[in-house]
Amino acid sequence: MSLVRDIEILRRVPLLAQFTEDQLRLLAFSAETLQVPKGGTVFNEGERADGGIVLTIGNVQLETGMGRVARPRGTYGPGTLFGENALMAEGKRPARAVALEDCELIRIRRALFSRMLQEFPETAQKLYVDRANQFTQATAALARVGRRLDEVEALSERHKKEVASKRS
Repeated sequence: MSLVRDIEILRRVPLLAQFTEDQLRLLAFSAETLQVPKGGTVFNEGERADGGIVLTIGNVQLETGMGRVARPRGTYGPGTLFGENALMAEGKRPARAVALEDCELIRIRRALFSRMLQEFPETAQKLYVDRANQFTQATAALARVGRRLDEVEALSERHKKEVASKRS
């Protein structure tokens, strides 16, 4: 494990972009390093998510379902953060992560992340503003989708009425 390499990887994670060099160093030093061999499971779908996991070496495939019904959901490389929301709130893993090659990862437990935000309130404030902006953008996008669905529903109702009037 190289602390310098880990800091560089953590710096590339968008959620951690607000962290200073010293904060990233503290995070990298305090986090847990995991080794997962090729074909090994990083985490399972439905498993309790106790924090985030950053991939530092290798590639991981996310999949949903088990056995023959397992469906790939994407392949991810170094700098990927799995479980961003799990850094801040209790949750379950929405997919299974499988190592496509020997992998190294950094596990950042929620308690560690919370302690970092308590010790550095200015960083917590920046993260809060970023998350609020993301939620605002998502809400606006969902409102646009809702309006489109309303238009489709209105067209469908109009079509049903036209078909019914032709039958009469």
